[in-house]
Amino acid sequence: MACVSSHSFATAHSGGSAKFFGDHNKIFSLSAKILNPCCFRAGPVNWDAGINGHGSFLVLRRSSGRGFTGGGGGYHESGLAVSKCLASNNGSSSASVERVAVLVIGGGGREHALCYALQRSPSCDAVFCAPGNAGISNSGDATCIENLNISDSSAVIGFCREWGIGLVVIGPEAPLVFGLANDLVKAGILTFGPSSEAAALEGSKDFMKLLCDKYAIPTAKYQTFIDPSAAKAYVKDQGAPIVVKADGLAAGKGVIVAMTLDEAYEAVDSMLVKNAFGSAGCRVIIEEYLEGEEASFFALVDGENAIPLESAQDHKRVGDGDTGPNTGGMGAYSPAPVLTKELQTLVMKSIILPTVKGMALEGCKFVGVLYAGLMIERKSGLPKLIEYNVRFGDPECQALMVRLESDLVQVLLAACKGKLSGVSLEWSPGSAMVVVMASNGYPGSYEKGTVIRNIEEAEQVGPNVKVFHAGTSLDSDGNYIATGGRVLGITAKGRNLEEARDRVYQAIEQINWPGGFYRQDIGWRALSNRQHVTES
Repeated sequence: MACVSSHSFATAHSGGSAKFFGDHNKIFSLSAKILNPCCFRAGPVNWDAGINGHGSFLVLRRSSGRGFTGGGGGYHESGLAVSKCLASNNGSSSASVERVAVLVIGGGGREHALCYALQRSPSCDAVFCAPGNAGISNSGDATCIENLNISDSSAVIGFCREWGIGLVVIGPEAPLVFGLANDLVKAGILTFGPSSEAAALEGSKDFMKLLCDKYAIPTAKYQTFIDPSAAKAYVKDQGAPIVVKADGLAAGKGVIVAMTLDEAYEAVDSMLVKNAFGSAGCRVIIEEYLEGEEASFFALVDGENAIPLESAQDHKRVGDGDTGPNTGGMGAYSPAPVLTKELQTLVMKSIILPTVKGMALEGCKFVGVLYAGLMIERKSGLPKLIEYNVRFGDPECQALMVRLESDLVQVLLAACKGKLSGVSLEWSPGSAMVVVMASNGYPGSYEKGTVIRNIEEAEQVGPNVKVFHAGTSLDSDGNYIATGGRVLGITAKGRNLEEARDRVYQAIEQINWPGGFYRQDIGWRALSNRQHVTES
């Protein structure tokens, strides 16, 4: 697994067990064929090694002893899966399918959810996550490679070659826009995620709008500006409410829904005059304000073909009742009732497939997940494209991954190889919901290092509850501490949305975190609409 010292080790292997002797600061990962160092930092540990019928696996436990002893036959409850995935979790035989080791790039809640789903895949041999976080490590959903520099393509390529990585899944948008997928594909490594050219769909809102114009994809009316005076003149001519967007990546904070002209003028100045978003805001898009209900639509794309994922709906505003400033997302649920089967078919036909075709015609085929932020217009009932993201949404990914029953590894490999045609996905019935717990003050300034307790108790509320870690670390006493704005994603499944919601909030009640907050009304639109239909 990892190394932080250069002391030598003696190893012995016999049958399904192994013994390790030497300095505990040097840690290795053992598979059936290799014993190699990598760069995960850890303290004194014990290995528990065993064979589960689908390959060996290792579990890491902290220890104060001097020797290493392998053996045993199962995961320690608080251990870390180091080498092999437990394909037997979902009862499928992997004898006839390709088994691969997977590297997930990123360290947030979305990446934790991806690791969770990949680790359950029958064709998964191992899951690594770089850099990962403390919660991913302790959950056993992946081996976290904290010191791998994901902004250094050569370092990532070197890791993949050393460890025989058969699939790389890139979670965040920044590495995609900066070309990590380009470099990995050029090195012959199968990578799920678009090239930097194709990632411009998210990296530049102006690029996305131009594509929509050229290929008749329905979207809001807009104009693009680099001059603040011209932008303000357009705002005055259009009136408020109106939407002001930074052209580039702004960590989910570059969209201002201005309800008055003064708010719109201030947004223009903040981007074009005060440089609030740096180079991301050197160009702004002024867009008409659409009224209706937002929804998230995801499709897997192999360059020419696309297949839809289940629908989801997130909650961008920080406060109950969808009030306050926009955030990266405070909660989500799946499926989203607003996206009926008829609407999903229309979205594929009028938005997703024209985008895939258009990108191919423009010479930058898209391979990865297309995340369409939609507005279902109140006046027409039809979908319009608000924005594209070129990765799984966060927190929608958490709600989707707990419902996915297909072998995610095989599906993503098919996308990388251009073989999605004919692939179908299986989903658990019922609903899933995720509620984000964030640091007090988010999305503004917030304190880091506040202690979080009773996360394990939250997961014990029921078998369908999972806590995904987005921004956690461990302090010197082994307590979880908050290191980010959005910190935890408490997720649950239920037979319906009401049951999923009840389980989520019951789990949240177990968590002791005075330094955090959460919305108490996730799912309110779908639940109120359902209640209205029932009462009628």
